[in-house]
Amino acid sequence: MTAAQADLAGPPDKPRTAAADEAGVRLDTPRIEDGAAIWRIARDSGSLDLNSSYSYLLWCRDFADTSVVARDSDGAPVGFVTGYIRPARPETLVVWQIAVDAAFRGRGLAGALLDGLTERALADRGIRRLETTITPDNSASDQLFRSYARRHGAGVDRDVLFQGEHFPDGHEPELLYRIGPLAG
Repeated sequence: MTAAQADLAGPPDKPRTAAADEAGVRLDTPRIEDGAAIWRIARDSGSLDLNSSYSYLLWCRDFADTSVVARDSDGAPVGFVTGYIRPARPETLVVWQIAVDAAFRGRGLAGALLDGLTERALADRGIRRLETTITPDNSASDQLFRSYARRHGAGVDRDVLFQGEHFPDGHEPELLYRIGPLAG
């Protein structure tokens, strides 16, 4: 068990971690009214593929149970992780996007968001693996997910999921990171 997991307190739908506490935020389940703020955080990240604002509203409605939002002291979203359970592999949580507002970066909040989400998904859904995709030049995400794997005593396998030529818009290849097994 990691320090962040050991510091979880409160109801299971509102996990708190030491890093989140230190950043002055609480972790929560996203709500539809968070969609606009999550879209803005994604837009302002400078590194995420920005989806339509509509898709973030749907995400907050349909995938709230497998996503998490960090709220500041006023309750406003300042970071998020969107995820879903992979239909063909129900023991696998796919992390779609993760971003933290610029004012809250450098405090370990991205790791706390991942820890809080997977702690809940382990308890509620019985997940044993995490998957995400990262472009080859995104060293910050590579470091985030490798650090996550180390904290959880899990291995990391990397493969190319989609080559650049699969994308119609010149998108870089996407590397698939498979992390697991996760301990429950």
